[in-house]
Amino acid sequence: MADLLRKPLGNHGLVHNITPESAGWGYVGFQLYRLAPGECASGKLGDQEAIVVYVEGKGHLTGAGQDWGILGERMDVFERTPPHCVYLPGGSDWSVTATTDLTLALCLAPAKGDFPPARLGPEGIELTPRGKGTNTRYVNNIAMDARDVAGSLLVTEVFTPSGHWSSYPSHRHDADDFPRMTYLEETYYHRLNPAQGFGIQRVYTEDGSLDETMAFKNHDVVLVPKGHHPCGAPYGYDMYYLNVMAGPRRNWRFENDPDHDWIAKRDA
Repeated sequence: MADLLRKPLGNHGLVHNITPESAGWGYVGFQLYRLAPGECASGKLGDQEAIVVYVEGKGHLTGAGQDWGILGERMDVFERTPPHCVYLPGGSDWSVTATTDLTLALCLAPAKGDFPPARLGPEGIELTPRGKGTNTRYVNNIAMDARDVAGSLLVTEVFTPSGHWSSYPSHRHDADDFPRMTYLEETYYHRLNPAQGFGIQRVYTEDGSLDETMAFKNHDVVLVPKGHHPCGAPYGYDMYYLNVMAGPRRNWRFENDPDHDWIAKRDA
């Protein structure tokens, strides 16, 4: 069985520390911190760039030689408001001190190009519906390829209502064949409301060489090294996920599973 479902290391401090080495791939890293008021987290990026996402709560951020002040406004991720986010280039030092309970994500990938440190949100992020019927979900595009703000990173948030499907119809982005498709590794950081819920995610290839179906819980991370990766929220539980993607080039191009592409064509 592939080791695609990653449980939190605890419920406090650095609770996820996914590196390319621990994931067995080449590009994406993901860290998640859960801090109490007054607690600090810090680091140095080296050859990676980062997008810092305030998932919920407030904290004072310094990074890349700048004092960004106290950031964060959303106190519960399921408020669905745009998150406060900051891009930090490779080589940056960073430090955050929580001023409330704080859940902070560090989205990581190889630094490329010469992109300046920048605040990416909440300004410029608008909650956008996608899909139809019980495939409807709501997207906060933090740093997708329409925004030229990073060398490698593609980052987005998705809110999926209870009883709905997401990342569906099933699609893959695992071939370096631009413009038809791009190779992008991906992490899903999942949240559920109410928190005791669960969701379902399947990661599979068309030839069956990879086919894993996982029940994830609040604060779990699912790795998508290749293949299709739909997920579903059971009735009664809203689902959130934060996606981090990166690969050889910063474009999101995908193809649907041929068995289910008729759904996308019907709903177009």
